[in-house]
Amino acid sequence: MAGRIEDYALIGDMQTAALIRRDGSADWLCLPRFDSHAVFAGLLGTDEHGFWRVGPAHSPEEEPLPADRRRYRGDSLILESEWDTPQGTLRVTDFMPPRDDHAPQLVRIVEGVSGRVSVRSALRMRFSYGWVVPWVHRVEERTVAVAGPDSVWLDTEAETYGEDLTTYSDFTVGPGERVALTISWQPSHQKPPARAEPEEALRVTEEFWADWVSHCTYHGPYRDAVVRSLITLKALTYAPTGGIVAAPTTSLPEDIGGSRNWDYRFTWLRDAAITLSSLLRTGYHSEALAWREWLLRAVAGDPENLQIMYGIAGERELTEAELTWLPGYENSTPVRIGNGAAGQLQLDVYGEVTEALHLAHMTGLARNDYASLLQLKLIQYLEDHWDEPDEGIWEVRGPRRHFVHSKVMAWVAVDRTVRLIESGEVEGPLERWRDLRDTIHRDVCERGYDRERNTFTQSYGSKELDASLLLIPQMGFLPPDDKRVIGTIEAIQRELSTEDGFILRYPTDGQEAGVDGLEGDEGAFLACSFWMADDLAMIGRVEEAKRLFEKLLSLRNDLGLLAEEWDPRLQRQVGNFPQAFSHVPMIDTALRLTVSGAYAG
Repeated sequence: MAGRIEDYALIGDMQTAALIRRDGSADWLCLPRFDSHAVFAGLLGTDEHGFWRVGPAHSPEEEPLPADRRRYRGDSLILESEWDTPQGTLRVTDFMPPRDDHAPQLVRIVEGVSGRVSVRSALRMRFSYGWVVPWVHRVEERTVAVAGPDSVWLDTEAETYGEDLTTYSDFTVGPGERVALTISWQPSHQKPPARAEPEEALRVTEEFWADWVSHCTYHGPYRDAVVRSLITLKALTYAPTGGIVAAPTTSLPEDIGGSRNWDYRFTWLRDAAITLSSLLRTGYHSEALAWREWLLRAVAGDPENLQIMYGIAGERELTEAELTWLPGYENSTPVRIGNGAAGQLQLDVYGEVTEALHLAHMTGLARNDYASLLQLKLIQYLEDHWDEPDEGIWEVRGPRRHFVHSKVMAWVAVDRTVRLIESGEVEGPLERWRDLRDTIHRDVCERGYDRERNTFTQSYGSKELDASLLLIPQMGFLPPDDKRVIGTIEAIQRELSTEDGFILRYPTDGQEAGVDGLEGDEGAFLACSFWMADDLAMIGRVEEAKRLFEKLLSLRNDLGLLAEEWDPRLQRQVGNFPQAFSHVPMIDTALRLTVSGAYAG
């Protein structure tokens, strides 16, 4: 059975990623890309669906021991786990070297620290998300697993043997002794990949991360938390194209045992745009440039058919399907691949993309004429469609509504484009779009605001609240000291706050289908809670903002990672993991509080 979501560590090579449990079991790995079929899918099932465990030897009747300590080596994505056993202390170093021209690799280096410790490696490869048992055989002292188009090669100096459709290695290490095990993926019709060089790969990986982190321009009091989040965002970036996945996993549930399980291994324009914002403000212009180029390729001159998400190389077809043979994480079904929300209308995306392009321009990213043309075309589309109902930021699977946040972000798109025209960078119908900006603003304030309760609402004519309304002052739609802004913040605190003080996205109705068209509940959405901390700082309640922010930081696992949500009932992380949409607002809030002086002295 898979561990708690927060029990997992992330390693990756900027093209795919693995999740490794405290007991040394790699329970999730898709090869060769984030969105490829999983070779290890035990995370969403059992050991029968694929895993690779390396750690102290144990009998079949015993549960594998969790590591006594684990950490990332400095500011890197190199994981070090240590076990203290009656025989001595053992360390396992796990990493995935950044790819140049070599095959994707997962490297595990076992090292004796003290005493002599017996070690076992148990490797059970199951292709196609645990569905296909590969043909495992020996080729020139290497072990290879083959099924259809895929092959995975195991390289190690340790002796291996097969038993129960699993490849084992048993050995002992003393102080300073090191044994490496590496798996490499290769298309099965090609020649074998080059043999792994684990120690050289470790050196290259450590140098890569040290160099990358050295470019970070944030030096505030929460630098460690910010840098760990930035490293996580970098790990979620698909290096060949610049596309950024929302998370490296699928179907980790928002409600344990429920059906709110989605595939996040794609590039949401919204998530990627706010990630670009955080990267730009912390010194990472090359990643921002790569994402802008990805955006221009993905949209491909067709903004009228803008999707809310694309594949990591810009693919448009993301057909949703259910994997019925997987029992799901803690029996949370269905397990889904693909995402049916790709075809939804979400008007807020136009605002997020335009805001990202605007920020790129303001921070000195080299001008791109096509990016400016795209921005103009986006507004031409909005001009005719901003007043239509949509599915909104939360991708509801119920009926379309006039979501207030969508209208606010349509205003943002027009406002930023008006500013671009005013700067003289491009030409456009300035007066007409100024009028459009005023029209949208007036419409939101008249139809999306509840005067009796002094709060904006989720949608026109509704009574429900929505945490996305917290972005109204952050986007500059209204100033922070506007009574309507303060009233909305206080209303959300009253009506969408958990006992722990964290923020729900919107009300859910348990077993009945709510506004989102889904049954069941969900946890507190971490991004929304960071937005609340931002708003509190903006309206002058800085100490309250700081307390909430530090409470949110305490939810991270021991390695500084966050999932999408926090379940206040179960006191645990839920949702896909790690989640860009949680780490980005954490960075943003740290930057805001640093500027506000909350951490002065």
